[in-house]
Amino acid sequence: MGTLKPNGQRAQNAIVLIWIVLAMGIVSLISGYFQYDLLQTTASGGEISTDRAIANDAREQIVGIIEMMVYLISSITFIQWFRRAYFNLHTKVNYLSYSESWAAGSLFVPILNLYRPFQIMKELFQETKELLIKKGLNVKENLTMSSLIMWWTFWIISNILGQFIFRFSMEAETIDDFTVSTVASMISNIITIPLALITIKIIRDYSNIEPLLNEIKDES
Repeated sequence: MGTLKPNGQRAQNAIVLIWIVLAMGIVSLISGYFQYDLLQTTASGGEISTDRAIANDAREQIVGIIEMMVYLISSITFIQWFRRAYFNLHTKVNYLSYSESWAAGSLFVPILNLYRPFQIMKELFQETKELLIKKGLNVKENLTMSSLIMWWTFWIISNILGQFIFRFSMEAETIDDFTVSTVASMISNIITIPLALITIKIIRDYSNIEPLLNEIKDES
């Protein structure tokens, strides 16, 4: 048991980066549509200039690299917030299911990363809410399981699509192959929008009530 570590700035960092991920997802969606249009023109027998094809490839590569970098940085800031939040709850509750290091580590372990992060987030929400209510503190934010289920569902779908896109695009050779890969990427970018918004809501809701943990004494 101990005192809470500051987590507000980490929450803000994570939220800002997720907004940037959302913006890049929209940019990538638009860029993907331009590529799809180019592929459809080619598939229907239309002619495109070499300069236009080169420009399309360059744009897609630049957008892809920037999107990947932003996603990586966003993942780091989210993990930093998530781990700190679970650590802080550990200072007030001594019967949590996992160590705080699992809040980060579980995201990198194959198979385990399909359910363990959700279990930890669920416990984070439930135990915090129950503890605050038990101590008579007013919890205004609606920490519902439905939002967590939606968050994790979109997360799983996004990751499955990401794996498919990566593997399929590596083997793509025909116009049809590239069209399938492009459409899948556009769908993935569309899914990024609700996923980002739900993640922002989850971080913001929990961040608003986390400081209330400072108002209660450690449980024995």
